[in-house]
Amino acid sequence: MTAQSKPVPIKEKSQSFPSYLLALYLQQLHTNPLRTKAITSGMLSGLQEFVAQELSGTSRRRKGKAKENDQSNLIDEKILKMALYGFLVSGPLNHLLFEMLNKLFKNRTGDSSKLMQILTSQLIITPIQNTVYLIAMAVIGGINDPAQIRKTVRKSLWPIMKMSWIVSPMAMGFAQRFLPPQLWVPFFNLVGFVFGVIANTKAKKVQQRKLDNKDQDELDD
Repeated sequence: MTAQSKPVPIKEKSQSFPSYLLALYLQQLHTNPLRTKAITSGMLSGLQEFVAQELSGTSRRRKGKAKENDQSNLIDEKILKMALYGFLVSGPLNHLLFEMLNKLFKNRTGDSSKLMQILTSQLIITPIQNTVYLIAMAVIGGINDPAQIRKTVRKSLWPIMKMSWIVSPMAMGFAQRFLPPQLWVPFFNLVGFVFGVIANTKAKKVQQRKLDNKDQDELDD
C-alpha cells in the first residue's frame, strides 16, 4: 500500500469545507508524514476500539458492572491503550515499512511492477504488521507471559492473515486503478479502520461467549 505524498494546494475560498480539510490533511501528510501518520493511527485505533466495544456489547456490560460497583469513572483504559499503540507503534511502523516499499518500487508503474508491489506487501509487510498487532493486543489484554503471548500469536495469526490476503489485494488493486496516489493513505486508513472494527468486534464476541459459558458452568456447579 505504497503512495507518494505530494503537496496539495489549499484554496479555502473555492473549496467546500470537507475538501479543505482533506487538502489540509494531505499537505500535513506531505510536510510531516511520520507525525501525521502517528496521530492518525492513534486516533483511529482508539476509535476502532470504542466502536468495536459498542458493536459487541462490551461497553454496555462494562458500564453495567461499574454502576453495580458504584464506580463513577467509566473511561475504558483499553481505548486509551489502543490509542497509544496506534500513535507509538502502529503509525511509525507502517510509515517505515511503506517508505521502504516506496523506495523499492519508485518510478515503476508497469503491470508487473504493480503485481510485485502487491505480493511484496502481502508476503512481507502484512505478516509483520499482523504479528506486531497481535503481540500488542495480547499485552493490552493483560497477558505478560512471553510463552503465552507466542501461543496467542500462533493461534490467531493464520486467521487474520487469511482475512488480510482477501481484503488488502482488493483494496490495493482498487487504489492502483481508480485513485490518485495522494489519496492512497486516507483510503487505506479507512479500509484498515473498517477491517479492524470487524476483526475486533468478532474477537470480543467470541471472548464474551467464552466468559458467559464459564460463568454459566460455575453457576451450574
